[in-house]
Amino acid sequence: MTDDQTDSEMKRSDATRESLSSDAELRKRSMRTKREPGHRIFVNRSLQLDRIKFYGFDMDYTLALYKSPEFEELTFQLVTDEVIGLGYPEEIRQFIYDRTFPLRGLWYDKLYGNFLKVDAYGNILTVVHGFRFLNGHEVREIYPNKYIVGDDRIYVHYTLFNLPEIYLMACLIDYFSTVATYVEARTAVQFGGNILTFRAIFNDVRNSVERIHGKGKLKEMVCQNIEKYIHKDEQLPVLLDRIRSHNAKTFLLTNSEYWYTEKLMTYLLNGIQNNVQRDWKSYFDFIIVDAQKPLFFAEGTTLRIIDPQTGSMKLGSYAGQLQQNEVYSGGSCEVVSKLIGSMGKDVLYVGDHIFGDIIKSKKQKAWRTMLVVPELNHELKVFHEKRDLFNTLESLDTTISELLRSFDMTSSHGPDAVNRIKQKIQQCTHELDMNFGLLGSLFRTGSRQTHFASQVTRFADIYASTAVNLVYYPFFYFFRAVPQLMPHESTVDPEEPMHFKSWGEEPTQADSVERRRSTLDQVYATIPRLNHSLSMQVSPDLPLYVTHDHDADEDPDDEKSLFNDQDLVFDLRSKITYNPPKK
Repeated sequence: MTDDQTDSEMKRSDATRESLSSDAELRKRSMRTKREPGHRIFVNRSLQLDRIKFYGFDMDYTLALYKSPEFEELTFQLVTDEVIGLGYPEEIRQFIYDRTFPLRGLWYDKLYGNFLKVDAYGNILTVVHGFRFLNGHEVREIYPNKYIVGDDRIYVHYTLFNLPEIYLMACLIDYFSTVATYVEARTAVQFGGNILTFRAIFNDVRNSVERIHGKGKLKEMVCQNIEKYIHKDEQLPVLLDRIRSHNAKTFLLTNSEYWYTEKLMTYLLNGIQNNVQRDWKSYFDFIIVDAQKPLFFAEGTTLRIIDPQTGSMKLGSYAGQLQQNEVYSGGSCEVVSKLIGSMGKDVLYVGDHIFGDIIKSKKQKAWRTMLVVPELNHELKVFHEKRDLFNTLESLDTTISELLRSFDMTSSHGPDAVNRIKQKIQQCTHELDMNFGLLGSLFRTGSRQTHFASQVTRFADIYASTAVNLVYYPFFYFFRAVPQLMPHESTVDPEEPMHFKSWGEEPTQADSVERRRSTLDQVYATIPRLNHSLSMQVSPDLPLYVTHDHDADEDPDDEKSLFNDQDLVFDLRSKITYNPPKK
C-alpha cells in the first residue's frame, strides 16, 4: 500500500469515527447483528477467543440444564417432606410451587424473615415477608434509610438451585404469619410455650436442601426420569468437538459426584458418531469431579484419581500430569493450573453460579469468565415487548430534569408537576416489574439495576442464556464491549458550548505569566546553581505509541502478537495540542 493510499484510508477511518461520535449512533451500531437475540453472547469486557487455550465447563445448569419448572417442583416436594419430618405442620403440603415468585439474587434477612431485592450499593428496592410486600413506611421501620449491609445475618441466593427453597421459606413464613394458632413477633413466631425464630426456619430449610442433595435422593430421582428433568441440546457435542479441533483444550470442573456426572454426561453426550459408539469422556481433555467450589479456587482439597469402573478413589494424592479419559476428584485451582500448563487469562470458564464459578475464578486466578443465565431469554423477551414502558420511564426522568433546570438555590419551592411525575414513574416501574414476575426482573427495578446485575457486570466477561451459544461464533471472534459512558459523558449535549474554564486554567495569560514568574523567582532564589555538562529533560514528551493494552490478553513472548510497537505509531502531534511548561 502506498503512502497516499494509507493517508486516504486513515482519513476515511477518521470520518467514520466522527459519524459515529454520538452516543445514540454508537448504541444503534452495537445492536446491528446477524445473530438472533436467543443465540447471542453479551459482552461486559472485551475478549479475544483466539487467545483462549483452555475452555472449562461446569456441569449443573451449564452443560446439564435442568428443565423448569419440573426440576424445581421435584426439589420443592422433597424439601417439604424433609421439613415436615422435622415437625413442621402437615398443612404445608397444600402449597403448590409457583415459578413466578422466586428470583435468583434475593437476599434473606435471617433476623426478620424478609426477602430483600437490593441494588448494587445495598439500597433496598423491594421487601417481601412471606407473600406480603411491605410498603415504604414498613420498610423504613425495619431498615432505616432503606439500606442494609451484607453481613452474617444475610444469605444471598446466588444459584438456580435456591429457587425452590426461596419459595418454601416464603410459604412457611406466610403460613406462620396468618394462621391464628401462631403469634408473630418481630423476629420469631410463638405457639404455646414454643418459639420458632426466622433464623431457625432458614436453618431447617437450608439443612433439608443439603440433605436431599447430599444423600443423593434428589439426584437418584432425576436419573430415574432423566428426560423429564434434563434438557438435551444436540449442539453440545458439536461445540466441544469444534473447540478441540481448533487446538484448544476442554475440561469439565463440577462439584457433583462421579456417579451423577457419569449419568448426566452419558445422557447428554454418548452416542453414535461415524458408526462408532462414543463415550462422553472423549469430549474432554481433563475431567474433575467433587471440586468443592468455591474452595477449589482457594486452598482446595487433595487431588485424587477415580477408577471409572467402580467410581471409588484410588489411594494417595495424585501428582502426575492430567491425562485424557481419566477422572480426577478434588484438587485446587493452583495445582490443576500447573498440571495442565495454564497461565490464567488463557482459560475461559463457563458456569452458572455467579459466586462459586464466576467471582472466585476471576478473583483468584484471573480466568476469563462466561456466565450462563438461563433466565436471560425470558428477560430479553419481556424487555423487548415492554420496551415502550422503559422508554416512558426515561422520558419521565428527562421531563423532571427539564422542569427543574431553571431553578437554583434562590428558589423557595419547585413545580407541583414533579410529584405527579414521580407517581407516574412508580406506576410505570411497577407495571414493568410485574411483566417479569411477582418480584420483577432479575437485573433491574425500573431504571435501577439489582445487586445481581452489578455482579454480572463486574465479574462476568461475557454472558448468555446457554453455553451452546458459543457455537454461533468463530474461534477468531473478538467480543468487543460496548463503550461505557459515565453520566458526565452521556448526559451533556456534545453540541452545547462549554462556557467555563477547566481546573488549572488562569483567567488571563498576563496573570498566568506574572504568577508563574513570582513563584519561580522565590523558588530559584533558594536553590544553589549547579553546572551540568549533560542536558536534562525537565518535562515529559507526548507518547507517540499506544500506551494502553486493556484489550490485549496475549502472552508478551508470543510470536503471534497482533501488533508491534512500530505498527501503532501515528501522527498525534497534528491531533493533540500539548504544551510542556516553560521556565
